[in-house]
Amino acid sequence: MKKMMSKEDGSWFSFGTLLGLMALISSVLPSDLRISASHVIRLIISHFSQYVQYTIPEFDGANMNELYLAIELYLSTPAAKLAKKINLTLPKNSSSLVFGLDEYTESIPDFSFKPGSFKAWWLFRSHEPSKPSFSWREEVPDVRRYLILSIKKKDREVLNSYMDHIMARAKEMKIAQRDRKIFTNLKDRDYGYFNRGKVWESVSFKHPATFDTLAMDPVLKEKIKEDLRDFATGEDFYNRVGRAWKRGYLLYGPPGTGKSSMIAAMANFLQYDVYDLELTQVKSNVHLKDLLIKTSNRSIIVIEDIDCSLDLTANRTKKKKKNDADKDKAKRPTDSSKSDSGNELTLSGLLNFTDGLWSCCGSERLFVFTTNHIEKLDPALLRSGCMDMHIHLSYCGFQAFRVLTKNYLGVEEHEMFDEIRAAMDEEGVAMTPAEISEVLTREKRDVDGAMRFLVKELKESKAKRAMEKLELLKEMEEDNEEDPAEKPKET
Repeated sequence: MKKMMSKEDGSWFSFGTLLGLMALISSVLPSDLRISASHVIRLIISHFSQYVQYTIPEFDGANMNELYLAIELYLSTPAAKLAKKINLTLPKNSSSLVFGLDEYTESIPDFSFKPGSFKAWWLFRSHEPSKPSFSWREEVPDVRRYLILSIKKKDREVLNSYMDHIMARAKEMKIAQRDRKIFTNLKDRDYGYFNRGKVWESVSFKHPATFDTLAMDPVLKEKIKEDLRDFATGEDFYNRVGRAWKRGYLLYGPPGTGKSSMIAAMANFLQYDVYDLELTQVKSNVHLKDLLIKTSNRSIIVIEDIDCSLDLTANRTKKKKKNDADKDKAKRPTDSSKSDSGNELTLSGLLNFTDGLWSCCGSERLFVFTTNHIEKLDPALLRSGCMDMHIHLSYCGFQAFRVLTKNYLGVEEHEMFDEIRAAMDEEGVAMTPAEISEVLTREKRDVDGAMRFLVKELKESKAKRAMEKLELLKEMEEDNEEDPAEKPKET
């Protein structure tokens, strides 16, 4: 019985016939006609093929093709899993190796986009022009690199969605792999012509603090993490409501309660750079604006100890007296130079920096302030828009203590935990996470000894806190004696 030829066999027969025809043409036709005829045959083959190919060159003219870079990074994961020949690179400012396709490897399939309904194959190719041009900087041939995407013709309508998927995934991978930085503003004397406009200097940011290692109330911790997630994914929301994509946090509480560790945990959680702004080195409002302009998106701008950086307290009476004295002084002739508010840093300038028009010159940025004395801050700083979320970091509670024992001692349960909980609940007893961490560090080789010593320290902390409270009251009384106008009237 004669065997019927299937449709697939017929397609392969036709394809083989065309290849044979191309070989015949190459051997018979003269060279000037050979190229044109081969081009026509390739068009015929492409017409009957169920696949379509797209070429993505490394350069678009003289400029780097951003799509090529994104695809190259995106393909690093499947290349590491599937390819038999791969390239290894360590990009600048990256903390991990990047896997890439080798020129002579076979095609890499990608079925991650719409699994089951969309299939794509990738190839990497490169070639040198017949007459290579050399760079004026390096004697290296001009190698042309490009990626080739093959998909079925029926899938062309989802190509744009596939490219959007690649760009989004590559952005996430780039953020995760890059070496993050912590910046500080240059000192007053270093800011000027010789730095050619440079106002920040940086080092690598490798702080190990995370929310898992942070000693604080678990409920508050989850609330902060949820707020950060909403912020990081809230671009559409901020655009819809007409607000700048930024948010302000105030961390306040006694020294040693983990404010700096909280900032590091936030930066590691969001994968943001950190700008540590030292206000005492800022010359004027104009200088402050210049610093803001030169910060990057996806960053945390930190102003620590805001109550100590400038005269930004809520003591308006003292400011009014000083202003009245300055006015009287201004009435008398002087030889000094004239006053110019533009040549100094003011509360108004700081507010415009965080919540005014100048705060809109970037996006996806957090402003984080810290203070040990929230009562000293001006109400204008505390309002929503400047400091949207107020986070009180207080003395160590029992749940935070358990996090510390797990971090420092590797202990999650102990027979003395009930005694320690009772000591922490006693009125007047308080130790900061930093103080407890010091005890656990000092006694890390003896778990039982650490627990006993900690109970002793907790009982002694009651007297210590009482003494600190008395000293604080004494300081407040001395301040009132220096400024009798601020004393409350007797009734």
